[in-house]
Amino acid sequence: MNEDLRERVEEAAEADALFNALKHDSDAQVGAIMGPLMGENPEFREHGDEIPGVIAPVVERVNDFSTGEKRERLAELAPERVEELDAEEEADEQALPDLPNVEDDDEVRMRVAPNPNGPWHIGHARMAAVVGSYKDRYDGYFVCRFDDTDPETKRPDLDAYDEILDAIEYLGFTPNRVLKASDRLETYYAYARDLIDLGGAYTCSCPGETFSELKNNGEACPHREKDAATVHEEFDAMVDGEYDPGEMVLRVKTDIEHKNPALRDWVAFRLIDTPHPRPEAEDYRCWPMLDFQSGIDDHLTGITHIIRGIDLQDSAKRQGFVYDYFDWEYPEVIHWGHVQVEEYDVPMSTSTIKELIEAGDLDGWDDPRAPTIASLRRRGIRGEAIVDAMTELGTSTSNVDLAMSSVYAANRERIDDDADRAFFVRDGVEMDLSGGPERGQPPIHPDHEERGKRTIPVGGAVLIEEEDLPPEGELVWLKGYGCVRRTGERAFEYTDDDIDVVREGDVDVIHWVPAATGVSARLRTTEGDVTGHVEPGLLTHGADEMVQFVRIGFARLDAVPEASDPMDVGEDDELVAYFSHP
Repeated sequence: MNEDLRERVEEAAEADALFNALKHDSDAQVGAIMGPLMGENPEFREHGDEIPGVIAPVVERVNDFSTGEKRERLAELAPERVEELDAEEEADEQALPDLPNVEDDDEVRMRVAPNPNGPWHIGHARMAAVVGSYKDRYDGYFVCRFDDTDPETKRPDLDAYDEILDAIEYLGFTPNRVLKASDRLETYYAYARDLIDLGGAYTCSCPGETFSELKNNGEACPHREKDAATVHEEFDAMVDGEYDPGEMVLRVKTDIEHKNPALRDWVAFRLIDTPHPRPEAEDYRCWPMLDFQSGIDDHLTGITHIIRGIDLQDSAKRQGFVYDYFDWEYPEVIHWGHVQVEEYDVPMSTSTIKELIEAGDLDGWDDPRAPTIASLRRRGIRGEAIVDAMTELGTSTSNVDLAMSSVYAANRERIDDDADRAFFVRDGVEMDLSGGPERGQPPIHPDHEERGKRTIPVGGAVLIEEEDLPPEGELVWLKGYGCVRRTGERAFEYTDDDIDVVREGDVDVIHWVPAATGVSARLRTTEGDVTGHVEPGLLTHGADEMVQFVRIGFARLDAVPEASDPMDVGEDDELVAYFSHP
């Protein structure tokens, strides 16, 4: 590759790296820009084997720029690409489509309807994020209704009610009204009795298999034409708990020959002997099915727009029969696909997470390995970042993948300016250091010189990560300290080289901590715990503060030893931080 071509490769790579870093609000990667670089510059392809080595120093240099410097430099190289970034950001601000027919309603009213059988995993946050965002857009009304009418198979967790409301608040929203369906049994009974009077419901004592065969053959149940008085009598007996589970149900009368057998005379109420865990509901035995309960509540709370999974299309059709009997107008319905998250080894399943916690495989709902809201919160992820990422998914009927990188990018925008920088060395190698200053002074924040520098005493030896150890005789730059040469197996010597040795691309910049006063630390990550040492200045920070561990990523301090002097930190005492993201 001649010098002219090399310069063109470097210039094109710099523009691509700047664009990539600004678009994703993260460090650019050689692999990420290789595709665009080769695609836009076919003449580079014959030198494909040499290109990565040419552009790697360019990418590293770009990653050292502040966000403002990146944008300024991209404007010099390719102003049209800055305009492209601005256009994308403007489009992202309105990722959610407008709701249909809002002009027909005095007020947009929407709901989330969680089953309180456990705290929320990440997928649960999507509904609250989208409904809350629509509420803000239209100055609407937000209902949180706990659909807790199954005390047996989806048994409510008494702590989950408050945990879910807390999660909604964390996302940035406050419901206008909170309901528990288990408080409303008498309301459902009253509407069931009204439906019986309208000829829209009947009691059925057919065994399940018998009714299933009749239904699938399009044949009417022999109980379908009971007189209303008999139906009322038998339904009252259900309410009084005079039947055993499976002995009697109340069915909604639909179309026994409907082309979809699932819609034929569906069950509205059944009997469950397992007491509800809430004392207020423990005496009830006759429970509504979700389609009946939810349909009644949506009407009574004035819901105008419902969002539900594409797999629940039959729910609207079942409820439509009830609405027709009562002459009610059904809300607008938006069906969407499921959201999937690939980053975690633990599946997004409340029951599975609960089992792993009970088995001791997870520490709790806020274990960083768990795909839960509690985990993200403990890691220092802002609720607004989750909302941004969820709303960007839109409301497509297709299943969608939530890239956690989009959550991290949104979070980075919110925390970067306030997060002090710090050094964390993972299980470091101790190196004696001679001939240099007594302390290092890296910046508290590279983009905010006015915040000053942090002082890190050296004390004659430093810890560095083993992979950063240069060959004997080679130089390495200790960030915030200066250039050192490896002079022996475990020895560094300070040199007088200036920063030009780094700028020329021959010397790596690494982080470090003092060997004598580094504080033992544990970094909890999605892949497990990492141990090491942090610089002693972190003892002046408090729990819940965000920092960026240089060359590792952002983290939330969870527990900081009380000692102000690192020499007073107990042998078993350690700083604990939760890894947020790169």
